[in-house]
Amino acid sequence: MSTLPLVALIGRTNVGKSTLFNRLLRQNKALTHDRPGVTRDRIYGQVQESRGGFALVDTGGLEPEAEGDLQTTIMEQAKEAIYEAHLILLVVDGKSGLSPIDQQLTALIRKSRKPMYLVVNKVDGPEQEDSCLGDFHALGLDMGAVSAAHGFGCPTLLQVIQERLPALEEGDPPPQVHPDLSLALLGRPNVGKSSVINTLVGDKRLIVSPEAGTTRDSVDVVLDREGSRYLFVDTAGVRRKSRIHDSLERFSVLRALKSSKRAQVTVLVVDGTQPLSAQDKKLLAFLDQEKTPLIVALNKIDLIPRPKRPKVKAYFEQELRFCPHVPVISTSSVTRAGLGGLLPLAEKLWIECGHRVATGELNRVLQEVTARHQPPVVKGRRAKFYYLTQAETMPPTFVFFMNDTSLLKDNYSKYLEKQIRKRFGLNMTPVSLVFRTSQG
Repeated sequence: MSTLPLVALIGRTNVGKSTLFNRLLRQNKALTHDRPGVTRDRIYGQVQESRGGFALVDTGGLEPEAEGDLQTTIMEQAKEAIYEAHLILLVVDGKSGLSPIDQQLTALIRKSRKPMYLVVNKVDGPEQEDSCLGDFHALGLDMGAVSAAHGFGCPTLLQVIQERLPALEEGDPPPQVHPDLSLALLGRPNVGKSSVINTLVGDKRLIVSPEAGTTRDSVDVVLDREGSRYLFVDTAGVRRKSRIHDSLERFSVLRALKSSKRAQVTVLVVDGTQPLSAQDKKLLAFLDQEKTPLIVALNKIDLIPRPKRPKVKAYFEQELRFCPHVPVISTSSVTRAGLGGLLPLAEKLWIECGHRVATGELNRVLQEVTARHQPPVVKGRRAKFYYLTQAETMPPTFVFFMNDTSLLKDNYSKYLEKQIRKRFGLNMTPVSLVFRTSQG
């Protein structure tokens, strides 16, 4: 992830790894819930301390002998984190005591020959240390007691981490924290968001499973390519509200939509083999209303016979006609079709979002387009425009000063937006038009 030393949090399900992760980062980055197994992918963050920073990775809860493809994949993710890490924190539950799984994980980490420290969590104060730590001496590890939920022992743990981490070699470049472009991938469950990211970064960074809803948290993945740094935010699948009966999934959906705000460009991934659902349209309308820079990716295009692809593309263009400025790209994580053009398209869109037009040029165009097609007469009066200026970018926002905003019809507002887009090359970016009544 960066030149910072890496600390990995490893442990069985529901021992509080994600709560500890959030506590050390001082932010609620990992999703926490009282149900075991919420974290499945590796989630990264950076801890900044006066004595030096380090990268931190949270992993899915492990059950080494559990069966099932998903649990196997979670184990592979954790092993990858162990391989990357400079220090491994084995997190255990001080209230429930030593378990066979804790012993198996200790043996697994020892095989890596990486430095390891035992963190006994859910110890709410010094008076509980003796009773909570007793069983864990059998593991023969250096250990410390913490309460991730309440903060007890966490300052001491930070000190232990920094003492045991290798220092960066002199001359190492400082870590690059801010990406050149960040992209959030949104969409319904099982449309292939994680597969798209894995294919782009060339690594199985995210768990991919035929089980819908595998991704429950928003996960950051960094890609360095040709001197540019991209940040991908994979998000939980967004379902219709009436289908969100689970409190955990409802929380995941809210975080997914919030993540789209955090990113510069949002990619709405839809299943190209299926008709566009009402939920896809509602999500697209919501993002369009929020003026979110947006790309629609028709994924799984490899499953559509080549002769039928033009017809499929025409169908989606027709379905998406209510926001015609949104670019559409066909992709496949299997054949890599279209993925080579996704990042250049996102960069072009983001550059367009920052486009600024001089006021004089705006008003010349305003006079020309209103003279060619005058506003309609409303109750014996006609809308008159005095002045036009661009207030801001990201997205481009244009403010019209006019005699009376109540005289403006929606059709004419759409005409003005269409003309501004055409004249100034704003083909893909969201555009905001603001109309204000003025005395002229």
